[in-house]
Amino acid sequence: MALSLEEKRVWSYAAVALAVPAVYFAVVLARMAGAAPDYDYVVPMLAAIGAGLVLNMLLTPRGTERRDERDAEIHRRGEHIGFYVLAGVAAAALALTMAAVPHFWIANTLYLAFVLNALTSSAVKIVAYRRGF
Repeated sequence: MALSLEEKRVWSYAAVALAVPAVYFAVVLARMAGAAPDYDYVVPMLAAIGAGLVLNMLLTPRGTERRDERDAEIHRRGEHIGFYVLAGVAAAALALTMAAVPHFWIANTLYLAFVLNALTSSAVKIVAYRRGF
């Protein structure tokens, strides 16, 4: 079965959403050595965010196919479910803030929220394309 252009875009987005944060967290955890609050995570995090944006722009399949109603509904459902994941993990970051936890943990929890949002919405969309609604 050939993939539609929209499904190719979802796969590309999912690959970037998995690879870039995996590299970021591997680098941060390797350099951290138990001193998380003292570790300078800002530059690697900004680099990861920038790399994710650039890779998504460069790797997104382009074409002239138009999005049909099914594509629009799959996109809507994926984003809807991904939003719940984002909201839940962002609430955890809010709780960390209220508990006066070091910024390192709050920032990384928020980054994780966006990563999990991207992965969840992509997974929902891929399943919908493969198995239907």
